Amino acid sequence: MKKEQNQRRLMDYFSTIEDPRVERTRKHELSDILSIAICAIICGADGWTQVEEFAQCKEEWFKSFLSLPNGIPSHDTFGRVFSSLKPDSFEQCFLEWVNALAQKSEGRLIAIDGKTMRRSVDYASEKAAVHMVNAWCDTNKMVIGQIATETKSNEITAIPKLLELIDLDGAVVTTDAMGCQKEIANAVIENDGDYILQLKANQTGLHKNAVTLFDECIDDNVYNIQYTVASETDGGHGRVEERTLRAVSNVGFLNSEKKNWVGLKSLICVEAKRSIGDETSVEKRYYISSLTCKNPPNLLKYIRGHWGVENSLHWCLDISFADDERRIRKGYGTENFARLSRIALNLLKQQTKHKVGIKTRRLCCGWNEQYLYRVLTQQNKGL
Repeated sequence: MKKEQNQRRLMDYFSTIEDPRVERTRKHELSDILSIAICAIICGADGWTQVEEFAQCKEEWFKSFLSLPNGIPSHDTFGRVFSSLKPDSFEQCFLEWVNALAQKSEGRLIAIDGKTMRRSVDYASEKAAVHMVNAWCDTNKMVIGQIATETKSNEITAIPKLLELIDLDGAVVTTDAMGCQKEIANAVIENDGDYILQLKANQTGLHKNAVTLFDECIDDNVYNIQYTVASETDGGHGRVEERTLRAVSNVGFLNSEKKNWVGLKSLICVEAKRSIGDETSVEKRYYISSLTCKNPPNLLKYIRGHWGVENSLHWCLDISFADDERRIRKGYGTENFARLSRIALNLLKQQTKHKVGIKTRRLCCGWNEQYLYRVLTQQNKGL
């Protein structure tokens, strides 16, 4: 049956995951457990009990394409399996799948940012909350990779590992100030990408040079420094925001600082002026980039696009997937459920012709098996 084959083909990408269970104790196929979990989470399940209840309600449907030798697995079985499933193995399969699903385009934006799973903290066992570092491709509106750390401060060491996993060829990688590290810039360039990294006082010398360049030399027209400019204005509901970007590619004056940053070609300043009624606030942000300043509108687009990881991913995970409310804490359960949620989000995000929110799309999948099938088989990809 073609429908059944397509649903199985989605799972082909996850067929090589190592089963953590002892063979003699296996009552359910790992592929069945994975398939049910993905379908249930797409349809609104936010925990293992809800996954089981969904599967019980849809048992006849699942029987049409899964083996289910001992019926529907219990919520305890789902919990045990995913708490033991090795994240590295799961992530590798995720990467193979997402590489087949995503379109690789020159100049695509990949925003790197972390999100703490707030309810995953376990005070009784002194286990810190899991912090997921995500790679969000704003061009494709997809999570294309993730890695877990115990604290936000570990992002610095986690990001280079994440960058090694994903395809950066022709991409532009953006990070917040925590990601402005020499090792991260080096990892991007080594993997054939470009970077725009936000610059703050954590890089004292470089930040001081950027502030001096834009706030003194350029503002006061000292040394006749050449720079490029781009600006944009938007607003609504009584708010007007004007963003002005200035970029300088003649960074030879940085001397040793430039040598320490692989690929560094530009310093950038973005001034954001926000007006609400009679009140106006001004904020300046500074960046370093391996891109030249020849196309300032593009630089501004990338910098603004970085915040898509907050609006399109983190906000969506909190509001539509109750990410911060989930209390799964055992073993690898937290990050594996997070990975399942991101699989579901990627699939749902591709339904662009259905002009409703992600939460409503999840409900539609639960109500309508044909719609769920359309989400699973993915829109012209044959997955």
